[in-house]
Amino acid sequence: MENEDNKVRQNIWLIIAAVGMFTFMSTLDSSIINIALPVISKDLAVPMNKATWTVSIYLIFISGLLTFFGGLGDQIGKIKVFKIGTYVFTIGSLLAGINAGLWFLLFARIVQALGAAMTMSNSFGIITGMAPLKMRARAMALNAMFVSLGTITGPGLGGLILEHFKWSYIFWVNVPVGIIAIIIGMKVLPQEVRTTKKINFDYLGIISLFLTISIFFLGVNIGQEQGFLEVIPLGLFVGSLILLVYFVVHELHTDKPLLDLTIFKSSLFTISLIAAFLIFTSNFFINVLLPFYFENLRGASSGTSGIYMMIWPVTMLIGTPIAGYIADKFDQEYVTLFGLTVLALSFFGWRVVNEGSSLLFVGMLLILGGVGMSFFQTPNNALIMTNVPRAKLGVAGAMNALARNLGMISGTSLVTTILYFAMSQKIGYTITSYPTHDSSVFVYGMHIAFTSATYIISFTWLLTLYRVWMKVKKN
Repeated sequence: MENEDNKVRQNIWLIIAAVGMFTFMSTLDSSIINIALPVISKDLAVPMNKATWTVSIYLIFISGLLTFFGGLGDQIGKIKVFKIGTYVFTIGSLLAGINAGLWFLLFARIVQALGAAMTMSNSFGIITGMAPLKMRARAMALNAMFVSLGTITGPGLGGLILEHFKWSYIFWVNVPVGIIAIIIGMKVLPQEVRTTKKINFDYLGIISLFLTISIFFLGVNIGQEQGFLEVIPLGLFVGSLILLVYFVVHELHTDKPLLDLTIFKSSLFTISLIAAFLIFTSNFFINVLLPFYFENLRGASSGTSGIYMMIWPVTMLIGTPIAGYIADKFDQEYVTLFGLTVLALSFFGWRVVNEGSSLLFVGMLLILGGVGMSFFQTPNNALIMTNVPRAKLGVAGAMNALARNLGMISGTSLVTTILYFAMSQKIGYTITSYPTHDSSVFVYGMHIAFTSATYIISFTWLLTLYRVWMKVKKN
């Protein structure tokens, strides 16, 4: 057993690399398809609103199943569930690239989502359980880097792929990377002790949580088309709220809950989770607005736009290991606060960008955002995962991934709603597309949207400051 532990410590970075590759690909596939939707819509001869379901169905199934697979990992082994997920996701990616119509693509996206949910929900738990405490922030930093790279890289990488290849390759690019990650995982991931306990499934909890998330996302999608105050979206939101209340009441009274709500008794865990949700919400303002800014406003090609949008993730690639080292040496709450300060400055800067802005200034804002995100996410993930019992690492990791996915969906919906509402107010009538006849209308809407994102980050900054104050008061 001691030899096994020594082997794990020696291979910790290879283990994180294997886990991180799938974390990268599963988060990448949440955003990379957005830029390909017009091409897919035309190629499959389906309306744009139907093509967008290739994005929605992926996020709905992931979010609805994360907690289930996290709990399953706590029962039968996180590595076991993770490994199965790697095979499922790679097969799903292969299927998704086959041009066999919309329904086949939706089926393939569900297969991808099942695999992604298995890997996402257990990746943080695997790393937290294996990394020694003195290097845990650095280990979490590397995994957080893969998460953010996948989230932010999507539109940029997608643009570069579409400029040279068919849309199928945005999925097929996962296959060779997946095979490499599977081979590395077979070599370095340790064998887990098989459990003899009976596996418990909270069926009512699984179903009610899945329906809560699915109905909420359905309401968001329909609300974007019809308006959020229309009868159908409002009815879906009310239904989702009722199901959420039922889920919470059920979990508090069942003997074997899907989600042990006692983990929320740790205020540090809860605040860190809320902070993660809010920051991923604001980050998706970048994903949605910048393709409009570079391609429509500045007239750049999708490839050039992709190169500029890669500045943020490349900065994170450099900054995250540094942030992890600093977070291991200094107080993680203070490092998080520093990251949020830099991130807020970056978003504040976007409020003055227009069609005549220096591209050097635009690049500096993207670098600043990448630095801020590196110094926020690394210690924040460590705070989430180190403030729960070891037996609940799977569920905690699943909640972390769920907060991220909810932030991505919420950010996409919020930024498009704010952008089109602001542009409509400016122009005097309802507008739901880029205003090709008057670029100043888009610039106005973009500034309003980035101002809103700045408010979200500022609120997160105050929340983190409160977390620091609580710790100082406790000491």
